[in-house]
Amino acid sequence: MIEAPIREPLILGRKSYQEISNDIIGPIEAKPSKAWFAAFTLSALVLLFYVTGVAITLFEGIGVWGLQRTIGWGFDITNFVFWVGIGHAGTLISAVLLLFRQHWRTSINRSAEAMTIFAVVCAGQFPLIHAGRPWLGYWIPPLPNDLGPLWPNFNSPLAWDVFAISTYLIVSLVFWFCGLIPDFGLIRDRTNKKIPKFIYGFFSLGWTGSLKQWNRFELVSLILAGMATPLVLSVHTIVSFDFATSLIPGWHTTIFPPYFVAGAIFSGFGMVHTLLIVVRKVMKLESYITINHLEQMAKIIMVTGTMVGIAYMTEFFMAAYSGYEYEFFIFANRAFGPYSWAYWIMMSCNVFSPQVYWFKKARTTPIFMFIISIFVNIGMWFERFVIIVTSLHRDFLVSSWAMYTPTFIEVSILLGSFGLFFTLFFLFAKFMPMVAVAEVKATYKITQRGKDKNQLNGRGMISDARFDHDYTYSSDKFKRKTIEEALAETHDH
Repeated sequence: MIEAPIREPLILGRKSYQEISNDIIGPIEAKPSKAWFAAFTLSALVLLFYVTGVAITLFEGIGVWGLQRTIGWGFDITNFVFWVGIGHAGTLISAVLLLFRQHWRTSINRSAEAMTIFAVVCAGQFPLIHAGRPWLGYWIPPLPNDLGPLWPNFNSPLAWDVFAISTYLIVSLVFWFCGLIPDFGLIRDRTNKKIPKFIYGFFSLGWTGSLKQWNRFELVSLILAGMATPLVLSVHTIVSFDFATSLIPGWHTTIFPPYFVAGAIFSGFGMVHTLLIVVRKVMKLESYITINHLEQMAKIIMVTGTMVGIAYMTEFFMAAYSGYEYEFFIFANRAFGPYSWAYWIMMSCNVFSPQVYWFKKARTTPIFMFIISIFVNIGMWFERFVIIVTSLHRDFLVSSWAMYTPTFIEVSILLGSFGLFFTLFFLFAKFMPMVAVAEVKATYKITQRGKDKNQLNGRGMISDARFDHDYTYSSDKFKRKTIEEALAETHDH
């Protein structure tokens, strides 16, 4: 008989619940470190590029960008699609892996959820700026026609972009906040300072950790996960329709929805890798964000990167097989035309570099994974650039052919958007727990004894695990402790 190998523990070391709380909550209670101040200051300085670029754009108009009649979309929509894609990994880790009872998500879901929200905030800026008049931003939602024929066609993907992304942001924000409530209650009870105690007490919503509250917490988590899971597929599918429903060669293809979704998950996990590899080292969270966690994400990056590569090849094959000369010309122009340098950067970063993850040594070495994650982020930005610019700069009429050159203002806004993202992330890292303390404790002893495979028996994430994981081993059986004993041991206050 072949026995399944014992899985590695998700938390390293034999830790008490008090030690888990100290390790994760300690950086929040301590004064900001010099490293945090340095990183936050750098990101804030980069954010000034964004503020300056947007201010000049609003004052002078979008004529300061490199856009023209032929190429009406440039860095702005490229950045929009890029940041929407970055936000996909958070919902996937939080919602999909929760529904599939993947316990390895518990140490990384909090950071991924925060990354989702900050990425969507960055993405939402670009359509508003591109409109040129953000003070008329209330026209963007699909309002009734009281303001004129603003949204005459509700079949347009542009209208559904607003619905999908706003829904995605709201559900992700609620999901993230609900997961924080138990941890806010823990921080509230640990601190003696009046102002932090009031603030964390306010956001903990009267959390006491009772059995009734844990049951409701689990129920709400599952409901929100069920609502968020379709959004993983729908949001970037609808974004892909911005291109796929047009008549422009290189865009109107049915492969775009799954291709965009795979690319979004690919880029999102790349950004999660970038953040967590640094965070686990700086904040000394190696016991909770383990090599095993990073390896699992590396495998997903490898699979989705391969899917993206297959999509690239499928596009070329269908363009040649269809006999549609304009379509084939666009793809040949991407690979061998004036912007071929961007195309081959995209191919190298997105298709070739993740294939090294077939080797275990590559996907278990943090420095190597960090380098690959940077390549993934660069490659996915260039993918959006290639799709948009190379499909527009060669029109049906040769007289309309043009080249697109971004201006300093556009480059400033691009760099500044990263400053905005990292500024928000550093604030989150200082004032909120980077790891979900309650969820880590709920699965701690089960994952610590990987050999006891069937301990959960498919039962609840928090309420059952909170009490059922406190078994004491006997020579012939497991004996469950009473709820009162489990509560006494798990009570940190």
